[in-house]
Amino acid sequence: MSQTAHIRSHRKPRRSASKIAMRAGVTGGVLSTLAVAGASGTATAAEPVTQTLELPTLTADLATEAAISAEATASAAATYELRAERDAATERAADLAERNLKKAKAEAEAKQKAEEKAAREAAERASRDSARQTLSTASASSSAATPASTTAVSGSAAAVVAFAKAQVGDAYVLGATGPNAWDCSGLVQAAYKQAGVSLPRVSQDQSVAGTPVSLSNLLPGDILYWGGAGSAYHVAVYVGGGQFVGAQNSGTGVVQASLDYDPPSGAVRVL
Repeated sequence: MSQTAHIRSHRKPRRSASKIAMRAGVTGGVLSTLAVAGASGTATAAEPVTQTLELPTLTADLATEAAISAEATASAAATYELRAERDAATERAADLAERNLKKAKAEAEAKQKAEEKAAREAAERASRDSARQTLSTASASSSAATPASTTAVSGSAAAVVAFAKAQVGDAYVLGATGPNAWDCSGLVQAAYKQAGVSLPRVSQDQSVAGTPVSLSNLLPGDILYWGGAGSAYHVAVYVGGGQFVGAQNSGTGVVQASLDYDPPSGAVRVL
């Protein structure tokens, strides 16, 4: 017996054709699948990835709440604006009222002062007029009972007295200074001008233009005044014999009258 007869052949047994074909088919399919997957992976890696985020959709409740909130905000803003407008209007009205009040007070004070001044002037005129309503009659009767003068008049005083007497009968006109109409201080000023003396224009100043003298020690030519010294409302010229000449009022004009009928407040001596 050959020694090699019991030794197994080292060659692999031949596979059948069918098995070989099946394995080839499986292998090809796997390779094809890998090829396709590789191609797909390459294509996917080459293209950029785009991701889309979807926002949540408002529900009906959320939309209603948003609308209510917006309406409340608008209402609050409108209320604030209206309140600010009312406050501004109130402030403007208060300022206007304060200005009007100040203006009214100033006008009332000015009106009161004007009325008081007019009342004082009216009272002075009324007092002067009422005291002299019958001055012409009293002057005539006094002249008949009293000598025209018991004191000799000479020099500058004579010129003053003569001029004053010469104007008796002229008209009285407030503010007039002659030659045919006078007011009280205009007549006295013109009379003293005849003696070369320049006197102030108004009775207040004429009542302090000279040296004060007693009414019991008068001399012809002295200036008589009614009212206070420095605030006199009427002046006249003393002509002697207890009489004076003055431009009294529009009813009597320039007259010569007795001191007893309307005693003066005081007198000053200029000459």
